This record gives sequence, C-alpha cells and structure tokens, in this order.
Amino acid sequence: IIGIAVILSLSVGFQDQINQYQQDALSEYPIMISKQTASLDPETLQTQMESLTSDLYPDTNTVVAYDTSANSILHTNEFSDEYLEYLQNIDPEICNSVGLSRIVGMNLVRDDESVKELVSLSTNSSNTMATGLSTFPVSLDGNSHPFLESNYDILAGSFPQDEFDIVLVVNNKNQVELSTLKALGFDVENNGEINFDDIVGTELKLIDNNDYYVQTPYGSYMPGTDLEAMYNDEDSVTLTISGIIRSKEDSAVSLLTPGIAYSDHLSQYVIDHAMDSDIVAAQKEADYNVLTMESIDEATKSQLVSYLGGDASPYLITLFPNDFESKDQIVAYLDAYNDSHSEEDKVVYTDLAAAITSMTQGIMDGITLVLIAFAGTSLVVSLIMICIITYTSVLERTKEIGILKALGARKKDITRVFDAETCLLGVFSGLLGVAIAYLLTFPINSVIYSMTELSNVATLKLSHALILVLISTVLTVAGGHIPARMASKKDAVEALRTE
Repeated sequence: IIGIAVILSLSVGFQDQINQYQQDALSEYPIMISKQTASLDPETLQTQMESLTSDLYPDTNTVVAYDTSANSILHTNEFSDEYLEYLQNIDPEICNSVGLSRIVGMNLVRDDESVKELVSLSTNSSNTMATGLSTFPVSLDGNSHPFLESNYDILAGSFPQDEFDIVLVVNNKNQVELSTLKALGFDVENNGEINFDDIVGTELKLIDNNDYYVQTPYGSYMPGTDLEAMYNDEDSVTLTISGIIRSKEDSAVSLLTPGIAYSDHLSQYVIDHAMDSDIVAAQKEADYNVLTMESIDEATKSQLVSYLGGDASPYLITLFPNDFESKDQIVAYLDAYNDSHSEEDKVVYTDLAAAITSMTQGIMDGITLVLIAFAGTSLVVSLIMICIITYTSVLERTKEIGILKALGARKKDITRVFDAETCLLGVFSGLLGVAIAYLLTFPINSVIYSMTELSNVATLKLSHALILVLISTVLTVAGGHIPARMASKKDAVEALRTE
C-alpha cells in the first residue's frame, strides 16, 4: 500500500505538472495552416505503410509503372476568399488574433540628414522572416496587440498604435543582423552599438509601385532615381519605428526574428495599393522577370507577383487561442468548415500543442502503467503472505477452534472470526500505509524540487487514499478467507486433542 500510494501520488503529481505546463505554455502555441502540409491521419499512414510493405520482390518478368505523386501525403490548402472570411468571423472570445503571413515587398525611402536613401530590406520569397522582415498578428478588433504584449517586452518606445507603426525586434542579446541595420540607414560596424533613442522614432516613407518603379525603353522595370520626389509624394505614407521589442524570458512563442516587424494590416495596405500597379500587370502578362528580363517558370513568376503585391493570398495562417480550453473550440470551428466541403477542398491545419500533449500524455500513461505493474506484483506477493500468515494462525489456534466448536460455534461463525480479524488487519494496515506514504511526500517533494525545481509533485489525493484503504481491506480479507474456511471445517474432537 505504501508503494502504490507513493507511485500514485508521484504519477498524478507529474501529470498535474505537465497539464499545468501545457495550459501555461502550450496555450500560446498557435494553430498553423500553411499552403502545403502533410495529411497524416491514421488511415493515410496505414495505407502508406501497406503500400511500402506489400508485394515485395515479385517473381515476374515485367516492369510496373509507378507514380509517386499518386501516393503523396502532401495536401495543398486553397485559401479562398470564402475561407479567409470564415476565419475572420471566428469568435474573439476564443481566438484573440488571426495572423496572415504574405509574401510582399515594401518600397521604402529614408531621409538621412537631408539625403534620401533607399531602404532595401530584402525579402526571400519562401521565408521573409529569414532576412529581417516578419509580420505579427493583431487582434480581430484591430485595437490591440495581444500577441506582442504576451510574448515580448518593450525595451524602448511603445507597441504599435496603428498599422503604419513598425517595431525593431532584437534577440536575447539585443542583437540585430548588421545588414538589416545598414539597410535601415544606420552607420554601424560589426559589434558596433546604437542607442535605443537613435532608433525609436525613425521614419521611413512607403512608396507606391507606380511612383517607385520606372519602365525602361526595353520594357523592363527598375527603381526610380528621383528619391526626393518619391519621399515628398503625397501618395506616400510614413512608417515609424515606434519601439524596440525583445522576446520575454518565459515566452513559449517567439515567432518574430530579429529585424523589422510590421502588422498584417500593413501587408494588406501594400497589396491593396499594388494590386493594380503597372509593374504587377506587366509581370502577370510576361513569362520573364520584368526586373531582370530573365526567363522564369510559373512557380517563380507566382512568387514574384506576390512580392510585387499582386497576390493577396497568404502562405501561412496562424490562429492564436485565448487560453488552453479555447484551442479545442477553435479546432471544432475549423472542423466545421471541413465537414461541409469535399476532401480536396478541405483545409488541413497543424495543432502543434495537441501533438505535444498527445505525446507527453502517452509517455506519462506508459510510465504510470509500468510503475503500477511493479506495485501490483507486490500486492500479489502480499496476498500470498496474508494467506500463509492466516493459515499459520489457524494451525496455532487449533485448540481454540475446538473449544469454540464445543461451545456450539457453527462453521460460518468460525469463518467470521478469522474474516473479522483479517478485515481489521486490512483496514489498519491500509490506514498505516496511507499515512506513511503521505508523510513520505514531504521529503520526496523536497528532493524533486532541489533537482528539477518542480514543486508539489508528490500529491496524495484523499479519494486515492480511501480507494487504497479499501483495496487493502478487500485483498486482506480475500487472502485470509481460504485459511478461515479451512479452520471452520476442523473436527471439534480432533481440535481439542491438539496441544
């Protein structure tokens, strides 16, 4: 009982710690929906495994044509206007923000001491975050930034107040890629330092495509050279670095990489103003890169159109739940959309928190079962020992049994005497075992905390204690009942003759 009580207290405590960790940390993990994702449902995995292991080494003289794409587990999500509108209508009570990451470049000019300079923050069409540009989601009402406020500390300035405010993200050493700082117009060398005050408030002009790109006589396009006119153009808008932010030490989700970060709303603003621009129209019609005049394939062309602001379709959607319980409601909301669409039109999402939860829960359940199996073995041994002890007691009290029978005790009376004794033994041993196990939780918790800093891991619940006392009583009575039945069948005369 002591062993099982300690094991139960530890396993329950560890599971409570894991559940608490999941609620505190994993609740911030977003549900992610990318353009291409793996469809890893159990049926698909089973089909894939069967196809790989069946019909091996056939004894034939023919070659079989095999189309690998027919068995691909990759699923392409189509982000239709219907689906994007469906996501925007999600209940704000369960989802604090929806992030739409798009491939779009920005035409920026900075006034550096009366000299206008291009700000060339390069973007990579497959991952804008890798080169100093990333986007952060805003709340569905557009009035707050729960993602930034929950996961980032403001080192200087303030969080963005509107869609034209941007922030500079630094890593945990306050570092930013040198090329990013140089592109922003700061004169700095490797390992050089810049004051926060020199960065906060920096203004950049966002220029429309038609004002930024100029068509050459050869039909190609290139950035214009009259930066003064671009900067002072009434159609340009001002972007301001409103603050410098850094990931919190205890943050579980740090999606922004060091560099400039701006809101999804700014991406949408750029796309809205670039969609009908001359360069976008030219690129859609051409089968070559209108900037370099190089031949390109359809995939590259699509990425280039997106970069120029001609495609509003996101390549990644992130949904941030308000808390751990809300995640299940978001999943149900996404599933409701898929239930009303065909298999090919379904949108497959990735719930990383659910995958981690399932994995850790399975591990803990396995560990608990193994420990309980060891403790159960000790119970079986204890049951055998109770039988032996009770049987020994019967042998030592044979004469007492004879006297009871001579006085008129029936077989069931003799059985009840021994059953009552074993019942009392079971109750008191169970209570003693639970009490000792409870006292052991204090030094166990102290040792675990000193090694892992996890507090109150060993926790013996009252319900578990009562169940263990009941198990102790039942097993003890069961172990002593057979010897008790043997005692009741002894002949009174034979019993009285025993010394």
